[in-house]
Amino acid sequence: QVQVVESGGGLAQAGGSLRLSCIVSGLTFGDYTMGWFRQAPGKEREGISCISRSSGSTYYSDSVKGRFTISRANAENTLYLQMNSLKPEDTAMYYCAASPVGYYRAGYLTCARANFGYWGQGTQVTVSS
Repeated sequence: QVQVVESGGGLAQAGGSLRLSCIVSGLTFGDYTMGWFRQAPGKEREGISCISRSSGSTYYSDSVKGRFTISRANAENTLYLQMNSLKPEDTAMYYCAASPVGYYRAGYLTCARANFGYWGQGTQVTVSS
């Protein structure tokens, strides 16, 4: 049984930082492309950052590029998202997800929601102005 559990969300002030963690069990973590997605009220869930199995390739959406950093520790079955320079528009439920296949376009890792089959329950991030 695959379990995906996010943690680290909470309340932060604009300009502050948070670090999200995601622990995965029930699968061989190092064999999976991993991603962070978020969903704000009334909006669709969007892929904001993904990382390949060996950490050799990463993807960031334009909305978080330069502020967020994705990383993984395969020996610990853990995915991270370091979020700096937070903005009120970063307020959302953040989800961790796993995909057995890494999808690339023109040599660059993509981060499409439809490619990910295992999902956590999410952790709420709220950024106050």
